[in-house]
Amino acid sequence: MTTGPTVLLFGASGLLGRRVHAALGVDLRVCAPARAGCDLAAADPVALADLLATVRPDVVVNCAGRTDGGGTDLLRIHVLALARLIEAMATTVPGARLIRLGSAAEYGIVASATPVAEDHPARPVSAYGLSHLTATQLGELAGREAGVEVVTLRVFNPVGPGLSPQSVLGRAAALLRVGDGAPLEIGLTDSVRDFVDLRDIASAVRAAVLAGALPVRLFNVGSGHAVDVRDAVVALARIAGHSGELRPGAFTATAGRSAAVPWMCADTSRIRQVLGWSPSYDLADSLKALWVDHQDAGPHSRR
Repeated sequence: MTTGPTVLLFGASGLLGRRVHAALGVDLRVCAPARAGCDLAAADPVALADLLATVRPDVVVNCAGRTDGGGTDLLRIHVLALARLIEAMATTVPGARLIRLGSAAEYGIVASATPVAEDHPARPVSAYGLSHLTATQLGELAGREAGVEVVTLRVFNPVGPGLSPQSVLGRAAALLRVGDGAPLEIGLTDSVRDFVDLRDIASAVRAAVLAGALPVRLFNVGSGHAVDVRDAVVALARIAGHSGELRPGAFTATAGRSAAVPWMCADTSRIRQVLGWSPSYDLADSLKALWVDHQDAGPHSRR
């Protein structure tokens, strides 16, 4: 039996969207249109308004987005799609909450050894980060002028089952799965990141869906722990039973948007205090789940 708010979820077929759908669908009514039926980046305003009028959601969750592509595509998907959604909500379901997934890339370069809080100046160094920051600012403006409550969850580095080879740990898992113990060129880097489990990100979205009145609408979603990427790759290799050498390779999964940022870690004080959320999985749990998932995918998987 479903209880609580009705949720309209966009991007339910994506990496994060699948987890969010599972977390919300336990006891909430969730409408999750397929991308073929409603692609926010190209949706007709009238059709979008009709969808909102039919579902009458209390909360809209937008997990649609992408991590690669040119500036024009990123702005279209992260900003223009959001603007279209806000306009439709303002006229159709003005009392509904809109939750969107942002990115730690919005912060840009921060001081090492100091976890970054939500009030830290955001100075992105990539088109990806800029597109998300623009969307965050658009959401803030909508709250003041369009009467739509837009909540942004600034997600740090996702990890866990289902991770794609576009990320360094997803790439490492794919190479380890097909490796034979020979030296692997994985693309090791000296950067430091905050890895947060995909399942914990989904639980953060659920917390935002179920929250009452919010004094603030921007939250970091991270583990709060700074981890050397090289150490994370080595830990994954140990879990996989790899006894060979790991060599720095040419592959750098997110070079276009994060190579210039040597250190990143979330201050999670706000989300803990306001939403009562904290991560349930540590990095070891996430790496084990990632490895099991890649083993289950089989030798011919094209994740």
